[in-house]
Amino acid sequence: MNSYFILFRFCGDLDCPDWVLAEMSTLARIVSLIFSVLTISAQNLPEMISFSYDKVSKLTSDAKFESGDIKASIAVLSFILSSAAKHDVDSESLSSELQQLGLPKEHTTGLCKSYEDKHIALQEKLRESSLRLGRLEAVNWRVDYTLSSSQLKQVNEPTVQLRLQAQDPETESTQTTTVSITADKFRVLLTELKQAQTMMSALQ
Repeated sequence: MNSYFILFRFCGDLDCPDWVLAEMSTLARIVSLIFSVLTISAQNLPEMISFSYDKVSKLTSDAKFESGDIKASIAVLSFILSSAAKHDVDSESLSSELQQLGLPKEHTTGLCKSYEDKHIALQEKLRESSLRLGRLEAVNWRVDYTLSSSQLKQVNEPTVQLRLQAQDPETESTQTTTVSITADKFRVLLTELKQAQTMMSALQ
């Protein structure tokens, strides 16, 4: 039996994820007015990428949606907008693909018009969030040895204790993480870090 998949540009020229397909019927049940509220609330479409459940719940309280429907709508819309912006899909193509997935034309028209107007802003928001990396401030380490038997005085394989201090990119506060690994795993980690460093140096 032969099978084929329809590829979508807003999914990076891949098949649409099953969980998105499963929730398209939920979006299709939302009336145009409420759909517009979900997508252009506060006239700031980029905020949809991190839209809160509480905000949408208040805006759609009169429609009496189930909490699961609201959460599903937020997740699907956030995926559609962020993925389309990530892959630089034009609004006309996005509208066509969403209609192929079963979203009513009146819904796609409003959504894609807002997407077209805020396309650059969406990409900027994604760029900012993807490049916010924490800064490693300090690394401390020690090697611990344990005795397997008080009588034989046999020394087990050493354990490496790593203490990492890094700055949180959101709060700019310093967070400390302690990791305990065996000597074998530490050797693997060290080898992979050296490989990563070589690859990064080649890109500079």
